[in-house]
Amino acid sequence: MHHANHYYGHSHVLARYCGLDDRNPQRIRGYLQHGWNIGDGMAADHEFVPGVPLFLWSERTRRRAWSLGRRQTYAVGAPWAYLLAMEPEPDGPRPREGTIWYPFHGWEGQQVVGDHDRLVAEIKATEPGPVTVCLYWQEYRVRRVRERYERAGFRVICHGYRGGKWDSLDPDFLRRQLAEQRRHRRVASNRLCTAVFYAILAGCEPAVYGDPMQLAGEVPLWGGQPRIRRQWAELHGPQVDPVVAREVAVAELGADRLLPPAVLRRLFHWPDPPSRPAGADLPEETR
Repeated sequence: MHHANHYYGHSHVLARYCGLDDRNPQRIRGYLQHGWNIGDGMAADHEFVPGVPLFLWSERTRRRAWSLGRRQTYAVGAPWAYLLAMEPEPDGPRPREGTIWYPFHGWEGQQVVGDHDRLVAEIKATEPGPVTVCLYWQEYRVRRVRERYERAGFRVICHGYRGGKWDSLDPDFLRRQLAEQRRHRRVASNRLCTAVFYAILAGCEPAVYGDPMQLAGEVPLWGGQPRIRRQWAELHGPQVDPVVAREVAVAELGADRLLPPAVLRRLFHWPDPPSRPAGADLPEETR
């Protein structure tokens, strides 16, 4: 089915949770939400075959999709939430330091337009500790953009390439992102976005502030930034209540409704895991 189901290693994480081969996951019979948005959960630039099910992250998103006319929808939880369930922090939370900052980014079809120098100044005026700036792969490979943040004294990283058209898939994308976020005490961005919700669930204190920038030719779908700032006002500002933020992140990522592996396999039309031979867990000399 749709190649976007494999973005960021989502299908790989879910295959692992389902007890299947997570290096070569089977195709999902439907469309899997791959990023947070305020509409039906699906990317606005993708064309969809009517009648094919949508696998959305949360009940909130499923209700929004229903209101927009989508009918065959299922709330299954975000792959990120399954990853955290499978990989809790070892031996409890470890000391964290500084902020991981995600500037709003473009994508293959649109470039971001904004003043990076102004954003650097806002970050330096707000963040008390060391800052790691995580750029999307497009901005990261543009030297003049990357060097603006490096010259400010920030550590600059990229989580990697999300994959596309069943090519250059990265099963470990989310695991790298999780490892980075667990190093930091805070997460911040100039727009409320997927990475902020992920980091909240991973234990970071969130902030959303600064010039929100724009995409070239951006169309404010479903109400755009004005609606986001209005509806999720409690998540905006340089200081945000972490308890409230976690409640919202759990609801938006569907972390409160993760499905059993057998149910996910049935929804995706995936097979059961291969049976283990009798005695496979016993030492060889006792078989």
